[in-house]
Amino acid sequence: MKKLLLSTAASILLAAPAFAAGAHDGGHDDSDSGMKMDMEMMVGMPGKPADVDRTIEVTMRETDDGEMIFEPEAFDFKQGETIQFNVTNAGEIEHEFVIDTMEGNAKHKEAMAEMAMRHDDPNSVRLDTGEKGEVIWTFANAGTFEFACLIPGHYESGMHGPITVAQSDDAPEAPVVYSTGKIKKVDAKGKKVTIIHGPLENLDMPSMTMVFKADEALIAKMKEGQDIEFVADRVKGKLTVTAMK
Repeated sequence: MKKLLLSTAASILLAAPAFAAGAHDGGHDDSDSGMKMDMEMMVGMPGKPADVDRTIEVTMRETDDGEMIFEPEAFDFKQGETIQFNVTNAGEIEHEFVIDTMEGNAKHKEAMAEMAMRHDDPNSVRLDTGEKGEVIWTFANAGTFEFACLIPGHYESGMHGPITVAQSDDAPEAPVVYSTGKIKKVDAKGKKVTIIHGPLENLDMPSMTMVFKADEALIAKMKEGQDIEFVADRVKGKLTVTAMK
């Protein structure tokens, strides 16, 4: 009987650490797996060192006037490129470098503001002052994405910038994806239109009511209460209706 009890106790003790280690300490747990899959589909996927096309040096620091910045402040790549980011924290406080869609970064920033949370994903690196790290990433999809520091207050202090991925010359042109919606308000003078819309698949955005920019030719075709099919994209950082039928 004693042998049986000792054997059972040993089994419980051996199993306990494995159970407790199911999530990162203060980071993302398995509940984020769906979010990671979406991110990989949109912004790309982790790259392999053997596939690196370019290496880019990235510096994170604070300025004398209180801003927090990345150097360089923007990136331009071609679809399919694998980039190695060599990241250095030259500042006086901790910073991080995260690659995602703009919507994905916004969600993570809100989550980090609500809880003590650290990134532990292949699309990010978090560094104390003086530390160096790297992110190797394959930009599989064309589009506009974002790099940022999502530590509370850092994004607002200037730590974010655009990543523009141009469609590869070898890639087939992506089909135009129309979304459905109903026009709620037209501001012809301001060249703006408010649309109650369904999912915007090309922008990975859910159904909601939003204000879009539009040129004069498209605005002239719009009326309040009108059901439309339209194409929305980011033009110079602004959500814009680029086509409709």
